[in-house]
Amino acid sequence: MGKPRDFYEVLNIPKNSSPQRIRKAYKTLVKQWHPDKHPISTKPEAEAMFKAIAEAYEALIEIQGKPLFVDYDSGGGVGAPNRSRSRPPAPAPAASFRGEEDNRKPRSQPKDVHHTSSSQKSGFGSNSAPASRKPPPLERKLECTLEELFNGCKKEISFDRDVVVNGSVIRKEETQKIKVKPGWQKGTKITFEGMGDERPGCLPADVIYMIAEKEHPFFKRVGDDLVLKIEIPLVNALTGWTFSFFLITGEKMTLSFRDEIIHPGYEKVMEGHGMPLANKKDRRGDLRIRFQIRFPTKLSEEQRNVIQEALKNGC
Repeated sequence: MGKPRDFYEVLNIPKNSSPQRIRKAYKTLVKQWHPDKHPISTKPEAEAMFKAIAEAYEALIEIQGKPLFVDYDSGGGVGAPNRSRSRPPAPAPAASFRGEEDNRKPRSQPKDVHHTSSSQKSGFGSNSAPASRKPPPLERKLECTLEELFNGCKKEISFDRDVVVNGSVIRKEETQKIKVKPGWQKGTKITFEGMGDERPGCLPADVIYMIAEKEHPFFKRVGDDLVLKIEIPLVNALTGWTFSFFLITGEKMTLSFRDEIIHPGYEKVMEGHGMPLANKKDRRGDLRIRFQIRFPTKLSEEQRNVIQEALKNGC
């Protein structure tokens, strides 16, 4: 007969500990002894401790107030519950303990922004039992205008999800706020950990919102740059042109072309007039103005002769 194990001793807490104290100790210890956080040399010890911690937590939550000693060799012991003891669940993957927001690379959007629910922080679902499985995340689009992605904005979203209440699954409406930061690009993911559907014995799923960019009537975004296409008559392309347009900020801009010939493929680059860089304060991409030359559809004989005479020595 092996030596009985004191579950309170496993969790390193007093014997009169409240359920809240038990859960707090469990949360701390599973993070400390999670096998994925240990090198290969100490992984067997970590796995054994992780299983013991999970079993101690389960037993204390279920039979708190009774003598809590179990003889592992005989399958029971003084005060042990009259039930077959199953092995604790396999260790949860390291992704269940994700930390703060991911680091971002220069001139690119944040790949994944995390928000953590209270149930996910505690390490267990609403059924208050250690869980090792996690349902697939719920994915949704969050549509933003180019102006919203330029200036940043706050969005309030509502969605329904399944939650476990007293062992039953019910449908519940949730409301969350998302702070869209200036410079975010389409494809940026905002993850609400533990705010998806719940299932008994499982960790709550995540909810992932992905930024989708609405089409703009004038500008097209390419990375951190903005592209504006302008149609210009051939005569203005050759002889000079002045035109005005509005920037994404609403500011009016006027450009003059006097000494420049606007040829097919010509592009005017205005540095610092593009989108904000999400990870670099006070820096912006460029505005690229691309010209499409409008050629006449017909010319008289006299016009052809004039053009030919004007261009024969210059081309």
